[in-house]
Amino acid sequence: MSSNTTQSLPQLQQDKTRGGNYFVANYPPFSFWSADGRYHVDEALQQRPIDDTVLGLYVHIPFCRKRCHFCYFKVYTDRNAQQIRDYMKAVVDELRMFIDRPLIAGRVPRFVYFGGGTPSYLSAEQLTYLTDQLKAALPWDQAQEIAFECEPGTLTEKKLRAIRDFGVTRLSLGIEHFDEQILQANNRAHLSAEIYRAYETAREIGFPQINIDLIAGMLGETDEKWYDAVSQAIMLQPDSITIYQMEIPFNTTVYQWMKEQGLDGAPVADWQTKRRWVADAFARLEREGYTIGSAYTAVRDPGIAFLYRDELWRGADMLGIGVSSFSHLHGVHYQNEHHIDPYIEQVQRGEMPIRRAMCINDEEAMIRQFVLQMKLGRVETAPFKQRFGVDLTHRFSDRLREYRDKGWLNFDDVAIELSRDGLLQVDSLLHGFFLPRHRDSEST
Repeated sequence: MSSNTTQSLPQLQQDKTRGGNYFVANYPPFSFWSADGRYHVDEALQQRPIDDTVLGLYVHIPFCRKRCHFCYFKVYTDRNAQQIRDYMKAVVDELRMFIDRPLIAGRVPRFVYFGGGTPSYLSAEQLTYLTDQLKAALPWDQAQEIAFECEPGTLTEKKLRAIRDFGVTRLSLGIEHFDEQILQANNRAHLSAEIYRAYETAREIGFPQINIDLIAGMLGETDEKWYDAVSQAIMLQPDSITIYQMEIPFNTTVYQWMKEQGLDGAPVADWQTKRRWVADAFARLEREGYTIGSAYTAVRDPGIAFLYRDELWRGADMLGIGVSSFSHLHGVHYQNEHHIDPYIEQVQRGEMPIRRAMCINDEEAMIRQFVLQMKLGRVETAPFKQRFGVDLTHRFSDRLREYRDKGWLNFDDVAIELSRDGLLQVDSLLHGFFLPRHRDSEST
């Protein structure tokens, strides 16, 4: 199932889980970015930042102990210490290419995000080396949030202390599930005992925020196993819980198996079941005192911010470094070279390792911010009038009325607010707001 299609937009989630992405990560879709657009990046870097636009830094660490069957990210499981060292040096050297450019020079990141892959795959010594070098190039002492993704089985007390020492404020544990059979069936590297050990140690060390990820609808999921996973997550009392609905992108091992077997549907729950599981989880979390903060998150304290998400969805500049990383700078989307060896070679030659890019116009920027903020469940109209001169309820009146009539949202002059049913399938609803030329494309 493509994440960019007009065919029965929300109804696709009533169907079986087919191959393709449904999660809307950006706009316009990635398939519209091209190698021909790379020159826009250099043009953007020669500009001064717009007003008080926030700057964020994303660092991609592409290494993992194992590749999960549902993983669609650029990851490597076979790299030795020297190859990892070469990659870290390339990441630092790439960042240094930007620090004197007018768009970046003198700016202080408000947020830093380490994603993967598995950032916690690196040793404590490797992490200290990498972060010391990055901070020397672009200091982040004044950043309000440093977020870091972890796989529980890679965490030791020594490593967690190193992670806290270089400033991490939000530790995100990729738990996905607690059931041993489900973890093994999905080729996860960790087991349940490692989850509890890692979580308890992280709490003792004192990270300001701990998030745990769950996935509804993994291979082998059942009602009983899912509700037990939710109960175990609540017992841990994390500061936030992120829940995704399982999708099967084309570059996953599950999809390759489906092709070999001639199947048009994945051996996982259909969308209606996954939505029910997440709806029940959200209702249970609300009874336990959590607040639903987006289509995917529940937080113990409604005042908890997730700056990486919130600022990015409001139009922040984000500089992404590392293989296959994504950036958004001064109205230009771009992605880095998506294979590690060519990435390192380009950086060693002093070249920016850009694979594809797209310069977006004001209308596309407006739609991008609107559809991404819809994932929060509520969009205020005033900021769009102030920034883009657009009345959202007029601009999208036909679609909004259609979705209101189906019970997916309500709106007035002040805000557009999704119902719970609408929120649980928001990624499908968003395509209705895309420009016509962007609706019939693959999202890869």
